[in-house]
Amino acid sequence: MEKSKKALPIVLASALAATPFVAVPQAYAVEKLDVSADNDGAGKESDYDIKFTLEEDLASGDTITVDFDDDFDVDNDISKKDIDGIDVKRVEVDGNEVIITVDEDFDAGDKISFTIKSGITNPDDKGTYDVSVETENESSDTDEVEIKKSSSSSSSNSKNDYSVTLSSKAAGEKVSLKLGKISLKGSDELETSSTITVTFPEKGMLPSSIDEDDVKVNGSTAKSVSISGSSVDIKIPSGADSDDYITLEFDESAGIENPSSGDKYVFKVKYDGTTYESDEFEITKNGSSSSSASDSFTVNLSDPGAGARTSYTFDADFGSKELKEDGELVLEFPSSDMVPGILTASDFLLNGKSAKKATAVGNRVALVAPTGFKATSKVKVEVTYGAWISNPKTAGSYTLKATVSGRTLESKAFSVGGSSVNPTPTNPTNPTNPTNPVPVPNTGINNSTATIALTQNALGKQTGVNVAIKGLGVGLQKQRDFIEIVFPVGYKVPAYIAPANISVNGVGANFVAVRGQNVLIYPSQDIPAATNANIVINPAANIVNPAVKNTYSISVFTSEERGLLFSRIVGVGMPSPAQPKPVTPTPQQPQQPSATIPANSASFKVNTANFTLHGKSYPLSAAPYIADGNTTMVPAQFFKEALALTTQWNNTSVAVISGTKVVKFTVGSKTAKVGKTDIQLPTPVVLKNGMPMIPIRTVTDNLGYKVGWDAKTSSVYVYK
Repeated sequence: MEKSKKALPIVLASALAATPFVAVPQAYAVEKLDVSADNDGAGKESDYDIKFTLEEDLASGDTITVDFDDDFDVDNDISKKDIDGIDVKRVEVDGNEVIITVDEDFDAGDKISFTIKSGITNPDDKGTYDVSVETENESSDTDEVEIKKSSSSSSSNSKNDYSVTLSSKAAGEKVSLKLGKISLKGSDELETSSTITVTFPEKGMLPSSIDEDDVKVNGSTAKSVSISGSSVDIKIPSGADSDDYITLEFDESAGIENPSSGDKYVFKVKYDGTTYESDEFEITKNGSSSSSASDSFTVNLSDPGAGARTSYTFDADFGSKELKEDGELVLEFPSSDMVPGILTASDFLLNGKSAKKATAVGNRVALVAPTGFKATSKVKVEVTYGAWISNPKTAGSYTLKATVSGRTLESKAFSVGGSSVNPTPTNPTNPTNPTNPVPVPNTGINNSTATIALTQNALGKQTGVNVAIKGLGVGLQKQRDFIEIVFPVGYKVPAYIAPANISVNGVGANFVAVRGQNVLIYPSQDIPAATNANIVINPAANIVNPAVKNTYSISVFTSEERGLLFSRIVGVGMPSPAQPKPVTPTPQQPQQPSATIPANSASFKVNTANFTLHGKSYPLSAAPYIADGNTTMVPAQFFKEALALTTQWNNTSVAVISGTKVVKFTVGSKTAKVGKTDIQLPTPVVLKNGMPMIPIRTVTDNLGYKVGWDAKTSSVYVYK
């Protein structure tokens, strides 16, 4: 018998209608969805990066569904091997939905990041299209993807390949990592606080977190670093703002490990919608280098004596890998004490041409191939005697490694032993690199007279350090800018130094940061350009001298000037080398030691990369030379360091200032300006080793200096 249907009493129905349905569970949706295409060209196949944050837990066996707009073409053959960044059990395709069953557990609040590496083809027409993502426990969120004309595709190509440099290629080993140099496409420039995303070959290479101090963007510490799956998001620091390239460095302390399997891999670096794929690099299961016995090369030394200063020469063939213009070749010497802290690029030749840049980190020297370098896999490397590379101090058999584009070759063993044919000298000091600050009035400041002194030079003892800077090319703003003191390997620098233990011009530092061997000092007061800065590091800072008797080079930089300000030699376990006595290099009436050459003159020799001032020799970045048979060309650096003239330069222009007079040059031009008047040069200004070369008489004649010739020493001398 069927039960009769009865209407609810009116009062009860009204009560139910007014009662909220509190028993219905709250609906959650994925948050902060970000969908981006590796190639945004219309009709192009593209990788798709998917990022979002969970509001609810996601357990192994649950699903993530990615729903592409109907205008996309989604391949039915997408499988779990095409999903990178998370562990996957299986993948199904239903129309334009990609349904991913995960094989790991996630908690609410976790950031999910993965890439669909193939099977997605963009719509044929440009426009904005929706991509939605939902999980088994959360409703969907939608992001828009802009598809452009095919010609504007931002996919990476072979022209954007860049090198991968690892401290080791052994599987599973903890490593330091360098990616780049990556030249950005079109008119792209880095912007402060924008994000660079690095996708690692395997999620297992990354730790749970990375400290921003362990990551450098174009040499500046990252603003922030976060990890999601196999990707690392890096916020661009102010120091890299407006650069049109990317170089990323991860210190070994970042915790990155090589893949556990021996295989070939690539990195992907994404910025402003464009993804740049690296050269392929190889990881070896047994930890050996990727070179074979036939890859070995022979190293020739000018002096095989233990501890001797020597040149290194060898020819290497990197097979399928080529060294290209602006590409990097990395030399790995047997020990770090063989390499001075400061290098000069012109002392390293690649197929007979001076390297564009040379930098040292420990026992590794990175060389950048010069402009106009012809791409080749066969490279002749010459480390000249002037590079101040020395042999290991202990007799024995050693090898040298060379790396190009991830391909590492190891030399045949060479022997070091017996007595040296030349005594081991002190490391050289190097000149300042080009800076481009706002011109300041000429004050006659010359850092060739700057000093660095230890309060204690005994082996293994705590020491104070006194640094006297004679002038800054660019002023420092209190609490923002810093002076950086770099101690060579052998010194023990504590991880923390109290600001009270360091003073700048008699006032305690505002803040002190320590990064390895580098001490960054933030002054409590502004320091104007062209004024002295005296830094006193007390022994209580706990900086400890090396335990090995030797001479060591301490270097000084600032945050506002590009390159080295100056470096000085100190002796540990021996009397310190004499520091230059302070002089006043402002123009004055010449006091002549002889009838011909004024005492205040600076002199140089053609084709010799140094100058002499007050009896001491100082290096130049490029040697003076004769152009067109009768025009003497000198580096812009000469006017700054030898004549104490305020001189500012970069790769495109030069300004030499004396009082109210300014002489301006343009690289590549035969026209200069003296004040507001254009003058014609006998030959155009050119770059040599990255340094503008200028007709000397144009400066001396217009700023009141005189030029003479010393036949006895075959030197040109300049004085006022």
